[in-house]
Amino acid sequence: MVRLVSLFRIAGLLWRAPELLRDPDGPPEGTPCGDVYSFAIVLFETLARAGPFGKTNLNPTEIVERVRHPPPVESRKCPFRPPLSQLPEPWDADYVRALLSDCWAEAPEQRPDFKAVRARLRPMRRGLKPSIVDNMLAMMETYATNLEALVDQRTDQLAQEKRRADALLYEMLPRTVADQLKRGRRVEAESFDSVTIYFSDIVGFTRLSAQSTAMEVVELLNELYTCFDAVIDHYAVYKVETHRGRLHGVGGLARHPRVAHASQVASMALHLLRRVRHFRIRHRPQERLMLRVGLHSGPVCAGVVGSKMPRYCLFGDTVNTASRMESTGTPLKIHCSESCKMLLEKAGGYILEERGLVYIKGKGDMRTYWLEGRAPGVRCRSSNGFQQCDTSAPTHDIQCTEGRHSCPDLGAPPWQGIS
Repeated sequence: MVRLVSLFRIAGLLWRAPELLRDPDGPPEGTPCGDVYSFAIVLFETLARAGPFGKTNLNPTEIVERVRHPPPVESRKCPFRPPLSQLPEPWDADYVRALLSDCWAEAPEQRPDFKAVRARLRPMRRGLKPSIVDNMLAMMETYATNLEALVDQRTDQLAQEKRRADALLYEMLPRTVADQLKRGRRVEAESFDSVTIYFSDIVGFTRLSAQSTAMEVVELLNELYTCFDAVIDHYAVYKVETHRGRLHGVGGLARHPRVAHASQVASMALHLLRRVRHFRIRHRPQERLMLRVGLHSGPVCAGVVGSKMPRYCLFGDTVNTASRMESTGTPLKIHCSESCKMLLEKAGGYILEERGLVYIKGKGDMRTYWLEGRAPGVRCRSSNGFQQCDTSAPTHDIQCTEGRHSCPDLGAPPWQGIS
C-alpha cells in the first residue's frame, strides 16, 4: 500500500517544471513559468493521445530523475522532454513543435507567457469550431493575468479579517494582554498600586426579568449594554465584565498610565447615570431603570484566568470593597469610598457630599460619600477650542449628544494625544 501511494506521488510530478523538481522548498502552488511548462505537457498529451512523455519504456521515477538532472551544458545535449516525433498529423507542424520546445525551455525566463502561447496557437484553430484547447488556453491566460490581482485581493481580505479579529480580542482583553496572548506568551499577573473600581447594578432587575419574556430580556440587555459601551468608549476605563444588569469596570490599568483614573471612572459613572435616566424600556415604557453605582480606589492584582476562554480578572480587597459600595448604595446615586473621594478632590471639579459612617461587611464602619456631579462652569471641549458650560445643567448631556459641543466625558477620549 505504501509503495502504491509512493508511485502515485511520483507520477504526479511528471507535469512539474524541472526547476520546481529541484527545489524542495519551492512554492507548492507553483509559478507562472512552471504553469507554462505544465500546460505544454498537457497539450502534448492531448495532441499525441498518449501519456505525459508519450509511449516510453521508462517508469515515472526514471522520467522524473532525468528531468530533474539535465545533461551538462558543455555536452550540448537537449534536456529530457516528451518526444515530439510522436505527434501525429496535422499536429506535427513546425509551429507546434517550436512552441512546445519553447515552453519546455530549461530556463524559466526563456519560456513564453500564456498570452504569447495563445497567439502562437491561432493557426491550430483555423477552420475549427471552439474546442477544449481554446477553453483551456483562455482559462490559463485569464488565470495568469489575474493571479497577481487575485493574490492582492485575498491578502486584503485576510488583513480585514485579522483587523476584525484583533478588534474583538481587544474588546475582551486589555491591549497589552491581548498582544502577549497573540504572540503565544504566558501572561503574568500584575499588581497595581492604585486603581479605581466601578460596580453598578440595575435595582429590581430580577423582578423585571420575571415579568418579561426571555426575548424581551435579551433585547433589553442588548440595548442596555450597547448604551453602556457607547459611554465607556469615551473614557480610560476597561470593562471587566457584564452580567445581567451588572457592570464591572476599572480605571488605572497599564493601558493609560498617565490618566487620572479616579476622575475618569467618576466622569463615566456620572455619564452613565445621565444616560440611564433617559433610557426607555421598549416593552415596559412606563418603568425606569434604577442604576446603583459604587466606586472605590486602592491596589489590585490583575491577571488572565483560563486558556481556552481566557478572562481578565481583578483580585484583592479593593474589588470586594467596591462591590460593597454598590450594594450599600441608593438607586440613581453614586456611592464612593473615602480613598476615591480623596483622589477626586485632588483632581478637582467634582461635587461630593458626606454620607456618614456605613457598615460594610468585612470592613466594619466606613465613612462614605455621594458623588453628586461636576462643579458648574467646568470647561468643555468644542471643535473651536474650549468654551464654558454648566456640566450640572439638566440639558448638558443632551447638548453634548446633539453635537453642540463635546465634553471631556462625551467627546474624544481624554487620553488621546498623551505620549
